[in-house]
Amino acid sequence: MNKKVTVLIPCYNEAGNIGRVIKGFSKSPLVQNAFDLDILVIDNNSADGTADIARAAGARVITEKRQGKGFAVRTGFQNIHPQAEYVVMLDGDDTYKPEEVLRLLEPIHHDFCDVVVGSRLGGKMSEHSMPFGNRGFNWLCVHLVRYFYGANVTDALSGYYAWKKDVVESLVPYLDAAGFALEMEMITKMARMKFEMYSMPISYRKRLSGTGIHPLDSIPILQMFFKNLRWSPRATETVRTHESPVEV
Repeated sequence: MNKKVTVLIPCYNEAGNIGRVIKGFSKSPLVQNAFDLDILVIDNNSADGTADIARAAGARVITEKRQGKGFAVRTGFQNIHPQAEYVVMLDGDDTYKPEEVLRLLEPIHHDFCDVVVGSRLGGKMSEHSMPFGNRGFNWLCVHLVRYFYGANVTDALSGYYAWKKDVVESLVPYLDAAGFALEMEMITKMARMKFEMYSMPISYRKRLSGTGIHPLDSIPILQMFFKNLRWSPRATETVRTHESPVEV
């Protein structure tokens, strides 16, 4: 019996890329045969028709008007298909290969671990896909989270993940990041929650349109790293209320 997988794609002004990302999942017949994909695009208040293109490509689309990847992803987590057993996340900029999703799903499907993080640093990066400064900063973050948190990862800032659904449900109440510090928050808090994480080599290519992460985004990422050094999950946690996403 096929396993239901919700694929979350947070997007902001990705009209030039989102169609290719969604259609890329159809290139993997193994995924079609083993898993039933529920592709959910979270449109983060785009102004370029991203939502319309995503819907035309066959995705389920919701809107999160509060700006920031953290808001978009948390809204996506709240709208996972009720029958989903696994959750995947990747960016909507077409830098990751959707057809490699099976590589991330197989370890959790066979109960090897709880979370798989796609590793660009340990995988195959095309020329000019990651600026030298960004690569150096990621390398620094990897060593910091491995040493101080014991996180078994080789890419601390990847946007390509696969989780068991119950891991996501346990993690969501503790997430606070609004922007690109989200990945650092997830890595450090999952490590503190003792979830088994492993990295899987993936491909990474240069984005064809739009703009990527700004160097100043490194500041909140490091702030998140230091903030969570003394963090531990509490026995009880009040789940924050979110604005209800609007179907578009």
